[in-house]
Amino acid sequence: MVEGSEGSARLDRVLAARLPELSRSRLKALILAGAVHLKASAVRDPAYHVASGDTIIIDVPEAAPAEPKGEDIALDIVFEDDDIVVLNKPKGLVVHPAAGHETGTLVNALIAHCGASLSGIGGVRRPGIVHRLDKDTTGLMVVAKNDLAHASLTAQFADHGRTGAMRRGYMAFAWGVPNRHRGTADAPIDRHPHAREKMAVRQGGREAVTHWEILESFHGRDGKGVAALLACELETGRTHQIRVHLAHIGHPLMGDAVYGPHFKTKANQLGPESQAALAALGRQALHAYLLVLEHPRTGELLHWEAPLPEDLLLLERALKAAL
Repeated sequence: MVEGSEGSARLDRVLAARLPELSRSRLKALILAGAVHLKASAVRDPAYHVASGDTIIIDVPEAAPAEPKGEDIALDIVFEDDDIVVLNKPKGLVVHPAAGHETGTLVNALIAHCGASLSGIGGVRRPGIVHRLDKDTTGLMVVAKNDLAHASLTAQFADHGRTGAMRRGYMAFAWGVPNRHRGTADAPIDRHPHAREKMAVRQGGREAVTHWEILESFHGRDGKGVAALLACELETGRTHQIRVHLAHIGHPLMGDAVYGPHFKTKANQLGPESQAALAALGRQALHAYLLVLEHPRTGELLHWEAPLPEDLLLLERALKAAL
């Protein structure tokens, strides 16, 4: 029922205010498809003005996700046996199919690479996936090739090294230089209350712990610290955890348009070469360089490290050149 407090009389905006779990584009599509009814009649105009007290009925069909298909996408595989695949994910590669990214994902590549062995492991849409990296975060990922591996890896990721050997390390180029050499961000993370695509530090959110240490600091034109290369290790695995925590402590990732847009003016303190490298980066400066885990079948301790990709190496060299 329309309360009159939704901020607008337009049908699409009233629905957006009352149904934040549905995107504006999804609501518009439902209206145009005749799935929204008012006074027993379908309303197909998103701009239709509703009145306080009106009852709106919306028929939201259940999503029927299509089963992903294999696609010939090159993978940088650093280790593979009958149980697991460890790969170095490039930037721009989405991990699993989702709205707006139905094809061209890591899952599509894995289905083509592994064949039927992935069937059913972790669900139709995420076969073999036990953790993920953001689309534009590069670095090491492990994928399960069978149920035994999936169960073991899922347990290791849930534990995050509290009682086991698992470690996940990231290299992060952050704005500013922290005032101490190392520290821990221990702050709960939940969905942002207003921006659906963002996470935020919020009271009552899920526990999130990130340990960080300065590896290198860089100075700007004024001689003051303008950026730092941090090594981060996760004790939990929340969505956007490092990005949210570094922004929370006042040192958001360089190139992070979601959590660090107010730091754009900091770029004025960079030299021309550094500014060009940052502009060319076009993504958050984050790389998963370290992965340590126990092999799900043998129990052997496995350790991998992936060097910085070329775009972050160029950024590092440019920042060093400004010293």
